[in-house]
Amino acid sequence: MAHLQQDKKILNRVKRLQGQLNAVEKSLTHPDQSCMDVLQQVAAIRGAVNGLMNQLIEQHLKEHVLKDTNQVNDEEIQKFLSLLQRYL
Repeated sequence: MAHLQQDKKILNRVKRLQGQLNAVEKSLTHPDQSCMDVLQQVAAIRGAVNGLMNQLIEQHLKEHVLKDTNQVNDEEIQKFLSLLQRYL
């Protein structure tokens, strides 16, 4: 996945996630912070992680499963399905 690290959109998404996680950590250190506010922040993080996962899946499918000739790479599909089963 080294080539994915060059993708600025993905890196920016990861940096935003880091910022959101830091905000949750900071919120948890304040005793007067509303639980509802923290839960809302965590829900936003979950949505952002799902978006990142979708973006990575889409990029992987385009770059590794579908070849330039638009032929399906069966070996890559099997690897990918195995990966999905582990994470879903």
